[in-house]
Amino acid sequence: MPKFIYKGSFSSGATANGFVMASDLNVAKTLLRAQKISFTNIIEKSDSLLDKILSIFAPRITPKDLVIFSRQLFVLVEAGVPLVQGLTVLGEQIENPTFKRVVINLRMDIEAGMGIADSMKKYPKAFDNLYISMIHAGELGGILDAILNRISGYLEASEKLKGKVKSAMMYPVVVLTIAFGITWFLLVYIIPKFREIFSSFDKELPVPTQILLDLSDFLQIYWYIYVPIPIVLLIAFKFLLKKRWAARIFDGFLLRLPIFGPLLRKNAVARFARTFSTLIKTGVPILQALDTVAQTADNVVVEDAVLSAKAAIREGERIAKPLKTSGIFPNMVVSMVSIGEETGNLDTMLSKIADFYESEVNSAVDGLTSLIEPLIIVFMGLVIGSIVIAMFMPMLSMSEAVG
Repeated sequence: MPKFIYKGSFSSGATANGFVMASDLNVAKTLLRAQKISFTNIIEKSDSLLDKILSIFAPRITPKDLVIFSRQLFVLVEAGVPLVQGLTVLGEQIENPTFKRVVINLRMDIEAGMGIADSMKKYPKAFDNLYISMIHAGELGGILDAILNRISGYLEASEKLKGKVKSAMMYPVVVLTIAFGITWFLLVYIIPKFREIFSSFDKELPVPTQILLDLSDFLQIYWYIYVPIPIVLLIAFKFLLKKRWAARIFDGFLLRLPIFGPLLRKNAVARFARTFSTLIKTGVPILQALDTVAQTADNVVVEDAVLSAKAAIREGERIAKPLKTSGIFPNMVVSMVSIGEETGNLDTMLSKIADFYESEVNSAVDGLTSLIEPLIIVFMGLVIGSIVIAMFMPMLSMSEAVG
């Protein structure tokens, strides 16, 4: 968050020198005016190198932090505790130092006359557009406590579903990484010991054994080539994904994968329906809600489909048609959205869609885990078994020759 140094005076005439944290210069000026400070000079102070280094190692604000904050703030607001006092209480209890500073700054902004949603916009790493949109709607409607309760439930359900999908995706990656690590260890440290034994054989080695020995030599000698390659490829891949066209290709590829594709597609539909339903129930205008849904889609293909729906609604069309054209959303979803539009119960229909596809994701994750486990065991058995057989083939040949 940028820091702005100012010089001025209070309305009483007393000198006022200090700094204010704000997202930009205009926000800083607004905050000073709200505190009745007449400033004569205000400049932005760049962070020092030490500040930048410390910010890298500062604890991140996790979804769990946000869930606990929302749930506790809901309890305090519902109990009639003033918002400033409630934020003061939470600021003292929060253990994450990064989030603690954010909450304290929120309290200071509200004391200065700023709305809580406007203040949250200054901290995009803590509060995303979905969170801010719902808080803003709660402020306007005077139902901040109900909105906080709804946000808490949404975040808890969303993180639970996201965690389940991530676990399904990470399980094979972790196991395969361990398998490759064991294979590398065998090739680099165990296989070379057999070379000394094989060198005493006055006979040409079998082809699989020779290939394995050559591979072992390569891994030992040219480690400076193959070790940095994965790191360079990962950095290049992340840089490439920042390009929208590349992200669109990659996200489309993920949705078309034979095993994980259907799971990711169901998860995308569930996320879309749950987010859209929550925003509409909160009272967020439909065009603004679609903007927020697109920004929180975590998939460029889905984001494009949602933005197309927004453009269609702006031109007077219904939302169901562009959803069907995208090819992402199943016919059942399109039909239920269309019925919801016609009956005026779009939020209810979206909520039912979210419930159905969240249960589908849970079932798919369970089935995927049970399917992948034996496949990985067979794969590891084939790799290790092939190495063992290749190493013992020369010994078997020698035994036959002796016999």
